[in-house]
Amino acid sequence: MTPRRRVRIQHALGETHRLEVAETVRRGHATRLARNAAKEGFDAVVVAAGDGTLNEAANGLAGTETALAPLPGGSTNVFARTLGIPNSLRRATEQLVASLAGRSFRRVGLGAGNNRHFLFHLGAGFDAEVIEQMERHRWLKRRLAHPAFAVSALTTFYRGYDRTHPTDRVEVGTETVGDGYFAVVSNTAPYAFFGIRPLTVTHAAGLDRKLALTLFRRLDAGVLLPAALSAMLAGSRLEREDDILQLADVDTLAFDAHASPFPWQVDGDYLGEVERLEVRYDPDCLTLVAPGSA
Repeated sequence: MTPRRRVRIQHALGETHRLEVAETVRRGHATRLARNAAKEGFDAVVVAAGDGTLNEAANGLAGTETALAPLPGGSTNVFARTLGIPNSLRRATEQLVASLAGRSFRRVGLGAGNNRHFLFHLGAGFDAEVIEQMERHRWLKRRLAHPAFAVSALTTFYRGYDRTHPTDRVEVGTETVGDGYFAVVSNTAPYAFFGIRPLTVTHAAGLDRKLALTLFRRLDAGVLLPAALSAMLAGSRLEREDDILQLADVDTLAFDAHASPFPWQVDGDYLGEVERLEVRYDPDCLTLVAPGSA
């Protein structure tokens, strides 16, 4: 986010709205800024950043009436693109001005893992380990995000991730559905983007539905590589794979570690390792400024 881009956004929004500008300086800062904005009665918090900072702001606004307005400022911008917001900051700002003028607001539900809300997905196991590897090289993520993620996924798969023992046991409601090596809990689709191509792991997720679970019960090249290819095409093969369990419209689920704690992430933000992860769906808890939702 260069000073020039910031000035352009300020000029575009400041012409028709009372505007206050703040810059995040540390992890978690966006949550506090957004929470304070809601307490002060602001109509909207515009976040010009990537998915991690957007997630922090959403956690500060969940349960309030202040709306969240994403602008693409990161390497991938999954949630903004899911809403139909252009990946060009200039075009997205023009669209935002029109959405604010038209009161194009939408009330949606969010997922939450151990009380941390997520906008589009939560990952437990393998993908969280990949993201942890990426965060060790943030400079590479900023410059070569998608190729770097692919390389990190391959090195994690072949060099150190335990593919012989399940990571955790999964319960949906009161029923145990099995052991897994890798799970994605989706609040929206797609799961991510690789360049301009969306990666779809489930067709049962959306802002008008509850959560969807995709659980890998085996993790080897014969399962993961075809699944990755399917996700880049349409995601239909994942629905037919015996070693992948998919469930739709889930209210609550939990992950319990087997031998050792497992890594987890929300919206591409690595959150460490846990022995138990409780996930729930919180309906009607966040207002979005979104195109076409007046």
